[in-house]
Amino acid sequence: MKEFGYKLPDVRDGLTSKERIVLTCLQEAQRELKGRNVPTAMLYGRVLEHVDLSEQEFVAIVQRMLTKR
Repeated sequence: MKEFGYKLPDVRDGLTSKERIVLTCLQEAQRELKGRNVPTAMLYGRVLEHVDLSEQEFVAIVQRMLTKR
């Protein structure tokens, strides 16, 4: 049942919880790196601290975010 909540989009912005976690981790890492680009491996490691996510699912989320505009 817990995993189900990660798949539901949020009504405010249409992001799932996993997508929101990726964005939050990205923002925190960019802040620590003083705005520089965040290596994908570093971001993936930070995301794994918060949610169980396969590498393929992580890549799919990042690709989806890059194409959303």
